[in-house]
Amino acid sequence: MTRLGVVVPSSNTTVEPEFRAALPEDCTVHSARMPLEDVTAEELDAMADDAEEAASLLSHAAVDGVAYACTTGSLIHGSGFDARLESRLSAAADAPAVATALSVVRALNALDADRIAVATPYSADLDRLEREYLIENGFEVVSIDGRGLVENTAIGALGSDEAERQGRTVLSNAPDADALFVSCTNYRSMSALASLEREFDVPVVSSNAATVWDLCNTVGVRPKLDVRLREATPADGV
Repeated sequence: MTRLGVVVPSSNTTVEPEFRAALPEDCTVHSARMPLEDVTAEELDAMADDAEEAASLLSHAAVDGVAYACTTGSLIHGSGFDARLESRLSAAADAPAVATALSVVRALNALDADRIAVATPYSADLDRLEREYLIENGFEVVSIDGRGLVENTAIGALGSDEAERQGRTVLSNAPDADALFVSCTNYRSMSALASLEREFDVPVVSSNAATVWDLCNTVGVRPKLDVRLREATPADGV
């Protein structure tokens, strides 16, 4: 039995069910929560201060790996902060750790993606931070579309059909994109990825799909993803 830990915002209602659906039966998911109600730079910054305490509690369950399952929360201070966050969580949980933002970078690199279209539920301020982060990591952001939501429970109330519609709109308006990234671990979207891949013939990655894939690679487990990412091999040194 493999035990996987996730550190999530307190208002996130999507990580646990999407992780569970993407993992084999011999994996269990154990979560610890950090206070966050609104997805703003201020609350995300404050939430990061609680990450190590949450990860240390997961060590009591002897988890084999841990994920900081928040996209903007792990990119808010740019490239470098993500890796430091992984190191902090790993030390606190006494287990290997991944952080969603860096998991997305690893996933896109493994898929040889360069020109990224992005669909988010976020405000314009967070879309700007995400664009800057992706550019800083060597990607061209050809399009980014946000829904303007701030309250995290409102994001969690969105259905995968809404993610699919938004993804379709973004890709239709960005014919030169060679991948779509659907951002936010609270945006229910994993079940929409495969149909978008078939329709547009490009890889489609969500925050949770990337995090599950990265964490599974870290602990030596094969995820049950139904998209191209499942067969992708992590690039060296990322």
